[in-house]
Amino acid sequence: MATLARTQLNQASWRDYLELTKPRVVLMMLITSLVGMYLATRAGVAWPVLIFGNLGIGLCAGAAATVNHVVDRRIDALMARTHKRPVTAGRVSPLAALAFALLLAVTGMALLLRFTNQLAAWLTLASLLGYAVIYTGFLKRATPQNIVIGGLAGAAPPLLGWVAVTGQISAPPLLLVLIIFAWTPPHFWALAIHRKAEYAKADIPMLPVTHGEHYTKVHIILYTLVMFAVTLLPYAIHMSGELYLAAAVVLGLRFLHWSWVLYRGTQPHAAINTFKYSIWYLLLLFIALLLDHYLII
Repeated sequence: MATLARTQLNQASWRDYLELTKPRVVLMMLITSLVGMYLATRAGVAWPVLIFGNLGIGLCAGAAATVNHVVDRRIDALMARTHKRPVTAGRVSPLAALAFALLLAVTGMALLLRFTNQLAAWLTLASLLGYAVIYTGFLKRATPQNIVIGGLAGAAPPLLGWVAVTGQISAPPLLLVLIIFAWTPPHFWALAIHRKAEYAKADIPMLPVTHGEHYTKVHIILYTLVMFAVTLLPYAIHMSGELYLAAAVVLGLRFLHWSWVLYRGTQPHAAINTFKYSIWYLLLLFIALLLDHYLII
């Protein structure tokens, strides 16, 4: 056993540990965190908060992702998309991955406590635990509403960025959280339809597996409509102006288009194309929020 463990560790590279953190997911979270920071002020963000605040948030997000790799290693082995992940493939042992996650979390919390404020740090820790423990450890296997309930943890970054700058919670960052919270189900259910057979093989109760594709497609349209309405609220409460409103309407109508195409089933690969568009949608929507905040038209 000791020889096997040493062999596994020798096989691991820095790329394996980077993969454990799900860098592309963390990058998207950091973009929304960065937008949250800059929306909190017009005077600019102090560089220690900007750099070390986002670094702390990113490290904690990476820690949560690493725990996800460990807890889901049996599931990952059954899915084509994930069977080569470092822990599943044996390149990184579960113990080494958990030690790495602890290092990331402790370092991230230390940076947040030192360079931002306690509220930002503890909210980040709550988000970490929400994803790594509540969602990954329980909800994912317990209910087809897993992504709806667990989506709150993934929606937290803009609030974390805002609080890192201001030290307090207010309505605008909570609205940003609500936007991502409403965006998460249609975003993830589109992927779940595309990967339905793999989720069924892994015995994960994703909505397409438990209730069928038609039911899921209907709910994607319903949640997209909810999301569209929510994205208009920043303009309604005078948090943003016409530039953002125009972007929200155009991007939202395009999202509705893809949801309808997916529902109709008239195009091949509609599920994965809807999923891919949803990523660009959120990125462009938050960029529009930021531009609207600083540009005077």
